[in-house]
Amino acid sequence: MQDRIVITGMGTVNPLGLNVQESWENVIAGKSGVGPITLFDSHAAKLQVHIAAEVKNFNPENFMDAREARRRDRFEQFAVAAAKEAISNSGLQVTDANSGRIGVIISSAIGGLHSLQEAILTNHKEGPRKVSPFLIPMLMANGGAGMTAIEFGIKGPCFSVASACASGADGIGTALMMLRTGMIDAAVTGAAETTITTTGVAAFDRVGAMSRRNNDEYSMTPQPFDKNRDGLVMGEGAAVIVLERETDAKARGANILAELAGYGATADAFHVTAPHEHGAGGAAAMRMALSSAQANIDEVGYINAHGTGTSLNDQAETRAVKAAFGDLAKKVPISSTKSMTGHMMGATGALEVLFCVNAIREGILPPTIHYETPDPECDLDYIPNKAREAKISLAISNAFGFGGHNAVLAIRKYS
Repeated sequence: MQDRIVITGMGTVNPLGLNVQESWENVIAGKSGVGPITLFDSHAAKLQVHIAAEVKNFNPENFMDAREARRRDRFEQFAVAAAKEAISNSGLQVTDANSGRIGVIISSAIGGLHSLQEAILTNHKEGPRKVSPFLIPMLMANGGAGMTAIEFGIKGPCFSVASACASGADGIGTALMMLRTGMIDAAVTGAAETTITTTGVAAFDRVGAMSRRNNDEYSMTPQPFDKNRDGLVMGEGAAVIVLERETDAKARGANILAELAGYGATADAFHVTAPHEHGAGGAAAMRMALSSAQANIDEVGYINAHGTGTSLNDQAETRAVKAAFGDLAKKVPISSTKSMTGHMMGATGALEVLFCVNAIREGILPPTIHYETPDPECDLDYIPNKAREAKISLAISNAFGFGGHNAVLAIRKYS
């Protein structure tokens, strides 16, 4: 019988908190992390979007040496901070004997966009000799993984997966497969993202994906699955988990939080930014994840939706759930925690695994806030506005990305 893969530690930095407990309390309370952009002057930049879900009160020097902090992009700072909490929470000790058997798969869809944008402006204004000599390690998408491996002396496989907004989920799924094949004995895995820059916001707005409810109106956005939804709100942050085989975790007396039971991944092969209109790829990924978990659809007690708040995504995801679950679709509670955290791009899929773990452990399902007006095209149970008590044993988390990427993770109660 195949050894189960279990979650023994979790860590996060996101718009709702600087640790797992604070984030969970705020998501269950239905608190929004959205507010006016403070990382730069969006009005001076002549943007039409002036809101985002920023990480608040983050001081990198609370997590690393001040000199090192200056040499790291914001997404790398977030990655190390989340990894520190996850590893501490797990009690995993990295030693000379086991360091080569631990993997670090911390993903990012974009990498160091802050550093890249700053360097381009500096080069244009002051010339190439003024560009930071640390730019390459600050902008590379594998920087979060590499910095984490250096921080803890982890010498096993170390890399980042890039599949747009599915990056975090795909990275965790890759770690699951590596553990199942015996390539590694433990994994520090998740994702980090910081795209709240003038370039990032402008680019996503030009695609037509962003909510433009600004100033006094932002209190009701994003609105996933609501008839009046008008787009996503950009977020930032990181989330990391520690994975181990059950036998190893039990042998060292670890506190097992949940089982990472399954992973599914597909491609729409349809359009570079729009999902397949019938959600075919998403449905196939959900079925694959449940097959990987050796689970039936009637075992699923909660779906953490991709739920970005864009018109096309929410409609396609609703159709995907119907295609995957058939007559059971309307009986499965679904929520979009992006209604509170915003869309952290590649990192959100990792954060939503943490929410699934706590939903299973504590018997309470996060809500979809800002839900007011039902959409006939989105007619499932989206847990509107208030958290719901429910004892569940299996949850799935959907992460879909530009390029047609679909990644789904199945999380099971550990017993």
